[in-house]
Amino acid sequence: MKLAEYLGKMGGSAKAPPGVGPWELFWSWIGSVIGIGLCGYLSAKYFEPSDRTLLIGSFGASAVLVYGAIKSPLAQPRNLVGGHFISGIVGVACSLLFGDTPWIAGALAVSIAIVAMLATKTLHPPGGATALIAVIGGPKIHALGFTYALVPAGAGAVILLVVALVVNNLSKDRRYPEYWF
Repeated sequence: MKLAEYLGKMGGSAKAPPGVGPWELFWSWIGSVIGIGLCGYLSAKYFEPSDRTLLIGSFGASAVLVYGAIKSPLAQPRNLVGGHFISGIVGVACSLLFGDTPWIAGALAVSIAIVAMLATKTLHPPGGATALIAVIGGPKIHALGFTYALVPAGAGAVILLVVALVVNNLSKDRRYPEYWF
């Protein structure tokens, strides 16, 4: 059996989605530069001097969704903000309860965050990373305690949302959000 034949059996029969045009590339790029750049700037200027942060790795994945896949249910405002906030709470709780064994704390944080997001209709895949960061983020993240769910997780998500609302609606061909709740 040839490799292509074997791989063909593993997937569905649907065709890959079409590519996007240059303007879609442009607006996705502009949104992510402004959103991540603003979180990074505010973090460096106002948060990091006092050993806090406004920029976490999971925001990179959120930027992909809210600027590049704006029609996805996973990119909508309820999912973006709620997913990060809920996952932040779950991650901190798991870190506090099971932090002596980080691999258990991390596994529980991610899996409980998934269940919590599903139960609250706030599924946002980067939320899994937000929960994990609360466990493995190190002393500065751990020192934030449950504040981590508000800042950086919640506040950073709100900044990404505000930028998405502005940038995604500048083009006549893009509309965001698809729905709020």
